[in-house]
Amino acid sequence: MTRFDALIFDLDGTLWDTSAACAQAWNNVVARHAIDFRQIVPDDVRRVTGRPHDECIETVFAGLPATDIATLIDETTSEDMLVITQQGGVLYDGVVDGLRAMAKRYALYIVSNCQSGYIETFLRANHLGDVFKDISCWGDSGQPKPVNTATIIKRHHLTRPLFIGDTEGDYQAALACNIAFIQAAYGFGAPIADCDKVDSFVELVAHLD
Repeated sequence: MTRFDALIFDLDGTLWDTSAACAQAWNNVVARHAIDFRQIVPDDVRRVTGRPHDECIETVFAGLPATDIATLIDETTSEDMLVITQQGGVLYDGVVDGLRAMAKRYALYIVSNCQSGYIETFLRANHLGDVFKDISCWGDSGQPKPVNTATIIKRHHLTRPLFIGDTEGDYQAALACNIAFIQAAYGFGAPIADCDKVDSFVELVAHLD
């Protein structure tokens, strides 16, 4: 018997990095509406990745009028997907082959705080729709990551799932659901004390082999 019956993945900072594409998307919306704000760079996106999309926009664009914030929240939701479809994201080394190898032994899922359609964009861009059994996100449910994680666990009757993510928020979601956690230390999050870590996706695959 394997130690786990399923792997639940975070997306950004764990499987890929779309910070450059999202920065371009946010700048597109700023320019479209002539909003008076500085140029957004990829590090701005990385700094807030892992939070619900509206919170990301509110944090990065703090100080703008509420009407501008509302416009940015509304339009960057779809602009992100448009630019990512055009430019793609940066997959971490070994992700595609590693996921396909792990899918032979484990049921795979994604839980993210992203907007609706974002996970599907990732799956289409990387031809991974057949690898994952189910997905859940803040944009679809309106619920935080601990709730969406619990929903996946309940929906699929998981008894020994492992959550793999890069941020404190991912770790807290795992704790809330009383499940095991491994930090993707190569991602965006600060080091988390008292949990297992891997320094690359290739290492993760080897660890779970």
